[in-house]
Amino acid sequence: MPPLRPQTLMFMLLGDFVLDQDVCVFSGSVIDVFDRLGISSHATRSTLARMVNRGLLRRQRDGRRMYFGLTERSTAILHDGRTRIWRTGAVNDAWDGDWTLLCFSLPESWQRQRHDLRSQLAWAGFGPLQGGLWIAPGTVPAQDIVTGLGLSAHARVFHARADSLTDIAGMVRDAYDLTGLAARYAEFLSRWDGPAPFADPLAARLSLIAEWLGAIRRDPRLPVEHLPPDWPAARAQKLFQGLESALIEPSREIAGRLLDLIPDTAR
Repeated sequence: MPPLRPQTLMFMLLGDFVLDQDVCVFSGSVIDVFDRLGISSHATRSTLARMVNRGLLRRQRDGRRMYFGLTERSTAILHDGRTRIWRTGAVNDAWDGDWTLLCFSLPESWQRQRHDLRSQLAWAGFGPLQGGLWIAPGTVPAQDIVTGLGLSAHARVFHARADSLTDIAGMVRDAYDLTGLAARYAEFLSRWDGPAPFADPLAARLSLIAEWLGAIRRDPRLPVEHLPPDWPAARAQKLFQGLESALIEPSREIAGRLLDLIPDTAR
């Protein structure tokens, strides 16, 4: 797998030890953590600065030390990631048969709006069935997407069930890149089903969670009964949960020694 971006690992660290704790973290202790991941202090400082510039972090000075806290934007991103990792999961074995359908028609000149809409639909689990018709399993708040993009006048949302004569497995193959989805889980398994890439528990856990999120973030959680019988998501999820469970206590013990946290005055 390609090397993880420092910002991705930063989000993993913040999501584990800063999110919902009303605290800020000292830059020097972040550098200490990232050193265990093989990331230089220069790269760590640059990542913190970029995240401030992008509205993902805010600075808070305490004496001569600089601390960093979350913003509303980064908090929302981290909550979404937490839901995908710990609550939603990768295996949809409780599908009720419902589909969310969204059809849209945009002027040819609206290239940016079309790109933004398709990107958000893919993130929400939709796949293109034909033309401007996209589908997603289950009940998805698609109206929020089109409203947020100012496209309500150009899109319609429906909820439906497929007729008994519909080849749902074939429809899934047409609307989704199953080969690409399976490849992400195969890459995760090949990297983690054996010796961990890091001997250090904290480095191993942060990279484990980051790579797992990379594997599932574009997964629309298709119903398992309509996926190939050798679909690798269940095995990958079981591996992730077992490794994460084994790493959680030793990693938090290390983090407790390394991380310098103070109350977030903005909270």
